[in-house]
Amino acid sequence: MKLEFKTNINCGGCVKSVSNFINDVPSIEEWTVDTENPEKILTVKGEVTPEKVIEAVEEAGFDIEPIIKN
Repeated sequence: MKLEFKTNINCGGCVKSVSNFINDVPSIEEWTVDTENPEKILTVKGEVTPEKVIEAVEEAGFDIEPIIKN
């Protein structure tokens, strides 16, 4: 499963700050943040619920909003 989120994770330092929180979610297999994208897209792969990803990123102190695809 692949999930995408808009975030305010906008630089390498921010990615480093959030990485421990995301890595602590056991069902996430892989994740990336496109800091070049104006919406700072976080892509998460794995059998994980959006709520778990949102909880981890907010716990790290960042804003996150799911991208709903039709």
